Order: sequence, then C-alpha cells, then structure tokens
Amino acid sequence: MTPRKASGQSLPFTDSGAAGRIVAYIDGGARGNPGPAGFGVRVEAPDGTLIEEFAEAIGVATNNVAEYNGLIAALAWAAANGISRLHIRADSDLLVKQMRGEYRVKSPGLQPLFEQARALARQIGHVKFEHVRREFNAEADRLANQAMDEAAGLET
Repeated sequence: MTPRKASGQSLPFTDSGAAGRIVAYIDGGARGNPGPAGFGVRVEAPDGTLIEEFAEAIGVATNNVAEYNGLIAALAWAAANGISRLHIRADSDLLVKQMRGEYRVKSPGLQPLFEQARALARQIGHVKFEHVRREFNAEADRLANQAMDEAAGLET
C-alpha cells in the first residue's frame, strides 16, 4: 500500500521513546456503505507538531474496511519509520474495541485486516488505541473525505 501524501508540510522527527508517543489520527469512510471509500491519516509528534499526513482512495468498500485500511497504513508507516511507541486515535469505536480485544471480529471481510493490523502492532512494540469523538478527529476526517472524493471520481 502506497498512500498518496496530502498537501502539507512534513517535519523530520525522531521516536521519542519513553518521553512520549507519536500520535496517529486515523479515519476511513465510504459513501453508500459500501461505496466509494478512502482513509486519511495524520501523524503528529507528542507535542502536536505535524509529522506527516496522507490519504488514499481504496475503491468501493464499507466504512469498516476503510477504517481498517487507515489503521494498517498508520501502523505500516510507524513500522517503516522505526517507531516503537504509537498512540492511535480513531473515531471508530468498533475498530478500537476490536484492536483492544474487547470485541471479537466476526466479519469475515474484516478478519484478515484485523490480523494484518495486529501483526504490524506487534512489530512496532507498544501501541495504544484510543476512541475519540469525531470533532477531535477533524483532520483525519478531512483527509478521508478527500480520499472518498477521489474514489468517487470527484475533484479534490
């Protein structure tokens, strides 16, 4: 998966280890469910400084598939960049509770995505999953909407 970078400036960073965690805000969605789908990811330093943001259209999929694709993209980014402590913030209560082990993954379509996300999380080391209200996930939502526009063939 090679997400396209959204416009915006990226800053150099280093993994902050015990001093803090890199934070990845993730969001995914579909228009029609299933419908044109995409995800957005915003990565920040512990102090809130933008490190990187990216988004990707994934074609026709469900909201939950799009959410998991956003999670996988954030985890893959962290693994590729040597991050050992990651804080995932998402507005999908289902995804967060599944990744925490509070809910089982019953959907056959989500099971391989869940397993891929778990494997990446193990590779990183320490990953915290937090559910946040939509208004606290506005930048990832904006990116996901751009990706959904692209999936629907609209100008972004």
